[in-house]
Amino acid sequence: MENSECQLYKYNASFFLVKKETSSYFAQNFLLTELDDDHVAWLNFHSIADIPSIQALCLNLKIDKIGIENIFNEARRPKVEENNGYIFFNVISVLPSQNQKDLIHKDQITFFLAKNYLISLQSIEGKHFHDVRDRIEKDRGKIRTKKSDFLLFRSLEAIVDNYFEVLDNISEEMELIHEKLHKSEDKSLLLKIEVERRKLIELKKIAGPMLDISVQLLGSDSALIDKNNFVYFNTLHHSCSHVITEIESQKQILDGMANFYYAAQGQRMNEIMKVLTIVSSIFIPLTFIAGVYGMNFKYMPELGYKNGYYTVIGVMFLLGASLFVFFVSRGWIKRRDYTKQE
Repeated sequence: MENSECQLYKYNASFFLVKKETSSYFAQNFLLTELDDDHVAWLNFHSIADIPSIQALCLNLKIDKIGIENIFNEARRPKVEENNGYIFFNVISVLPSQNQKDLIHKDQITFFLAKNYLISLQSIEGKHFHDVRDRIEKDRGKIRTKKSDFLLFRSLEAIVDNYFEVLDNISEEMELIHEKLHKSEDKSLLLKIEVERRKLIELKKIAGPMLDISVQLLGSDSALIDKNNFVYFNTLHHSCSHVITEIESQKQILDGMANFYYAAQGQRMNEIMKVLTIVSSIFIPLTFIAGVYGMNFKYMPELGYKNGYYTVIGVMFLLGASLFVFFVSRGWIKRRDYTKQE
């Protein structure tokens, strides 16, 4: 896609407008016609496919080569960079994946913060900032009365909310697994537990850098971030910490589910072995008696008895019944156990 669609929001306390144009349009006109001191401008790229236009826009805004490369390269570690007149950094946003092959839907987003504008560049299209747009359009909260640094806070907050959305999605899957775990012997449950666990591990790898970014923004002495807004970035920091705590909590629950699965499988195997042992214990003495009288020696006295066959059958029946009653009296055979298994 040579010319990717972009979305521009311009607003102040009494006014806002939305403009959708191509990357090439904003590369030529963003600095010349869209920026002024009376409005905050938020330019969001839904894709970074149009590399020449993005590079041209950055050069017009006097963004250096490192900042431009930062857009197209995957960030190795979280770092807030401040240059002459702007701040830039990368974060990863996530959404629940609609594709069963993917664990979660990830998107690297690059932010450029300046005095009167914020630029956000998504690597792929995704609805990461729905709440921010809604706040601007409906004049909810303080966003229309604040500057671009507050818009950055709201954008990062929206990304953290996306983390919570993924956590909620994982939690719902865990509830379904938990219900089946007590009712079914489905072998695929263990695989489902492992999939959700891998989602949590991947989410923690994403949320950890966001936590570091929030710390760096709190410690920044840049004039681009109003000190009065530090309370909001502190809230962002606590939200990131809460995400990581929740991830660890859900991982422990999944570990408990896996342990329960193995314990349940072991218990079922023990029940099967117990039944087989009881059956063997009843039939071993009966097999011994049958073996003795199956030797067919010519001078076995009992073979000449007129009612010998019926006597031996009766003894075998009484012995088997006695052993069964003995096992029941010791509590080794409980009818209600088998009823629960059904």
